[in-house]
Amino acid sequence: MPSPALLFHLFADLLTPGVQARVAEPQLSMDDPDAAAAFHDAGRSDGLLAASYLYHAIQASAQIPPAARVLDLGCGPANQLAVIADICADARFTGIDASPAMLELAATTLERCGRNNVALHAGRMEALEGFADASFDAVISTVSLHHLPDCASLHACMRSVRRVLRAGGGLYLADFGRLSRQRTQHFFAHERSAVQPPLFTADYYNSLRAAFSLAEWRAAARHVGNGVRIERSFLVPFMVVLRTHPGYAVDCARRQRAAELWQALSRARQRDLRDLARFLGHGGYALAYPPWRPQHR
Repeated sequence: MPSPALLFHLFADLLTPGVQARVAEPQLSMDDPDAAAAFHDAGRSDGLLAASYLYHAIQASAQIPPAARVLDLGCGPANQLAVIADICADARFTGIDASPAMLELAATTLERCGRNNVALHAGRMEALEGFADASFDAVISTVSLHHLPDCASLHACMRSVRRVLRAGGGLYLADFGRLSRQRTQHFFAHERSAVQPPLFTADYYNSLRAAFSLAEWRAAARHVGNGVRIERSFLVPFMVVLRTHPGYAVDCARRQRAAELWQALSRARQRDLRDLARFLGHGGYALAYPPWRPQHR
């Protein structure tokens, strides 16, 4: 059940006319080791982001065909990528990031998780240098594209995505949308500040301020081509997803692994996952396969 404070901010944001100006992040890549470490720790197996990571992994897995070659834009410390690669163990992943500090953490994460189906690549999301045309069966990204400095860079990134993605390939690009009120952004960033590292809270707030608006996402999506569906969270575009539609049938092995990861979450993180699924589900984007339901082989 959403809290009264959350409902207040959602409706206040919904009823506020116009869109506030975008504020680009102070750092366009996380080269500060302390900031990178705070973000990394929040994404550990039962950290604050664990439910979010499993949610995006489930949704992304429905856009990744079997035995696919997959590109992850802005992989960061690879906490999210490691979960997706775990569920989609049949696929081969390439994670790209512009931050050396993040790539070092990513290598550590992948080694710790024993993921041998992921390679890392230093590079910019806007250009995707070094990747041939139609070289990937799917392109994914989770909460990374807001790091781009401006709309021109977002459009360049979408054109590059279209270039490297094979015809009919899968797409799952999820990120924040820009809210109408700064107070709503502050609420989301600070709602759990008592249990978040201060650097994580500050980065969360800056990320919400740097988010692209729903109109800007729609304009950028046109560069990817027809067949891209834009999803959003309930009432306000707190979360925006660009994806192919309707996606691929998810096999039993992927569903079973997601169910095992769900079982490994604490009760608190399981509640978080259900809440996130409802938040997007009420906006029209249902969870591809709820991991709490019995999985049949």
